[in-house]
Amino acid sequence: MKEVYLVAIESAVPVAPEALLASFETEEMAFVLAPDGQGFTLEAEETRVEVVFESRPTPREWTSDLFSGSEPALEALGRARAFYRLAFETGSAQPTVPVFVALMCARVLLTHATGVLVDITSSKVHEADDVAEITELDFDIRDHVNLHAVEVIEGETPLWVHSHGMAKFGARDLEIFHLGEQDLLPAEAFLHELCTDLAFGQGPPLRTQMGTSEGQPFMLVPSDEARTNLLGVPLDAFEGHEGLYLTVVSPQGRHNTAELLRPFRERFLQEPTERTESMHEESQSLLPAFKARFLRRGLMEPLTFLVRAPFETHPESGDATEQLWLEVLSWDDATIVGRLVDGAVHTTEWRKGAHVEVPEADVNALALSREGRTLEDEEVRVLLQAERPS
Repeated sequence: MKEVYLVAIESAVPVAPEALLASFETEEMAFVLAPDGQGFTLEAEETRVEVVFESRPTPREWTSDLFSGSEPALEALGRARAFYRLAFETGSAQPTVPVFVALMCARVLLTHATGVLVDITSSKVHEADDVAEITELDFDIRDHVNLHAVEVIEGETPLWVHSHGMAKFGARDLEIFHLGEQDLLPAEAFLHELCTDLAFGQGPPLRTQMGTSEGQPFMLVPSDEARTNLLGVPLDAFEGHEGLYLTVVSPQGRHNTAELLRPFRERFLQEPTERTESMHEESQSLLPAFKARFLRRGLMEPLTFLVRAPFETHPESGDATEQLWLEVLSWDDATIVGRLVDGAVHTTEWRKGAHVEVPEADVNALALSREGRTLEDEEVRVLLQAERPS
């Protein structure tokens, strides 16, 4: 059993067993009270979660250098008078299942007691609403791992980027060396993809050439092997990181990974303003027909209606805009209600699967798909032409 989560609560006494039993029965989880009458075990989805209650007589100060999280979450952690410690066996055939069961356990606890969830493996603190979203919406690896960038050498590529949090999935954390500032966002995108594969037990075999989602070749090598040919990196740089990592290297085992990340940089290029404005103008001209076709769709409608709109994000405290696609679920006058089909790159505020509302005047791109195939632009125009008044 590995202790993965803490549920830190402001009450000094545990939640009444009767209340927990009723909630876990509703969630179809087998609940067994521990002999001390305070802890318990849960079984669901062939997973067993052991929960131990521990009082904390004197709350202590927690700071952002120890944990990442919102200011209210860190303040709530500082007020905590007791913990529930959640442990489970990691590395199952489907590694995300025990994590999900433990998160559901934490979610139930937080409906009965004011507090926050602490992810020990990634040093993240989640508010109760965050835990609810994590368990309800599509899986997003950013909820489960932290990526740290550390300057370990001098020069144009001084950064060592590594993850924390993969232990909950029974996997090693990842690392990559010799990156520059311009590589940080592309490295995040690549490492998040790779962490997601590992979290689902689909990671690449060690010492074997593989391709990224963009087709660039790389290998994963245990860190005790990969770090031996690092030049100029002092050993004390790894203090506190002595555990085994998986290191991303070139197919030749070298640490020159700039070419590996090149295709990922394109994801962060801003769309030219002129193109966005042109797409907005064209989409708005087609929108009445698109809306009319959506409103007369049948129950067995084979078409999926998609629109794109700008969403504000806040990378590094500065405002930015990301263009995100959503599937249209309903249309309320001039407001579109939909489900995001892709998540924001810079934040988890706009998560894949989240329900959102956008003014139809903001729509700057339209798309239709039939049985999983996205229609070509000309096919869309022909289909929508039938909706125009004669």
